[in-house]
Amino acid sequence: MPALTGILADKWINAEKLYGILHILTGICLAFIPQVNDAGTFFWVILAAMICYMPTISLSNSVAYHILKAEGYDVVKVFPPIRVWGTVGFIAAMWLTNLSGNKASANMFLISAVSSVLLGIYSFSLPKCKPQRLVSENAGVIEIMGLSAFKLFANYKMALFFIFSMFLGAALQLTNMYGDVFLSEFASIPEYADSVVVKYSTLIMSISQISETLFILAIPFFLKRFGIKQVMLISMVAWVLRFGLFAYGDPSSGLWMIILSCIVYGMAFDFFNISGSLFVETTTDSGIRSSAQGLFMMMTNGVGAMMGSSVSGILIDRFSRMMVPRLAYDLAGFAAYALVIAILFALLFKHKHEPEKLNVSGH
Repeated sequence: MPALTGILADKWINAEKLYGILHILTGICLAFIPQVNDAGTFFWVILAAMICYMPTISLSNSVAYHILKAEGYDVVKVFPPIRVWGTVGFIAAMWLTNLSGNKASANMFLISAVSSVLLGIYSFSLPKCKPQRLVSENAGVIEIMGLSAFKLFANYKMALFFIFSMFLGAALQLTNMYGDVFLSEFASIPEYADSVVVKYSTLIMSISQISETLFILAIPFFLKRFGIKQVMLISMVAWVLRFGLFAYGDPSSGLWMIILSCIVYGMAFDFFNISGSLFVETTTDSGIRSSAQGLFMMMTNGVGAMMGSSVSGILIDRFSRMMVPRLAYDLAGFAAYALVIAILFALLFKHKHEPEKLNVSGH
């Protein structure tokens, strides 16, 4: 869906309007979820909600880049301090659901539904982000249909970038899907049952997002000083630490490892997701940038997420009945996986850092 909606935003409909429509549709789907009692129906409603929601992640980047460049701003410098407020919202949602006792209740869908509809309505007040509609005289079917962004896979460097993004997107899923559950299930071990980690697992996990707010602000410095290859490598090493520390931490003597793992997550996520988005923005043609952002999102939170969630689910099922020991094995395995990805990326991805090309503005 991110790739398809990126094409719509590039060719046929204002990006900010599409963004608003998708958020309103997402809110309607989420509001319906608490009424569903059948597992089969629940699956399809969740799927509909995600079909509408997932494209908004890349569209939000496209809208922000379009508006900033229209006003003549350097997106590499200005975008991260704006993007940080998305993470603040993430933290607020986690704290609200945990402290109100709704981290595992139907009410969390209603909270999300209201937020989504309000954001959708607000989106129509944003500056207009008109489609480029840049079609050459001798345009073929691919260009007319808005599929030109897929040609990026023919470029060795971009193809490698997207493939490694997919592998990192797969790694992201383990703690995102099972991290909170992992901490909550320490309750099954008597000595940890009443620990702060068990009672406030979502708050503990939110340290990851708090860390994000700091590392997002550091992205302009790191990107311009070291370039995308080094920044992505730093992210991969941070993923190794994220999984390794989480694997061996516990709510007592190993609490510091869980906390440090959450702090490291900020670097692991931001230096990959936000820097990757900026790399796509600064290395692709203006006529396909929404599509290119959609491709990046498709590879990370689409193909990569599917692969990562499937593999982690299979691994968890093969270990013992308790979540804590079986996920610890998986975490250690994913740490080794991230290390292998980092080594291969360092060897295969060739990129010459040119700081002057990162000063991307509308002028």
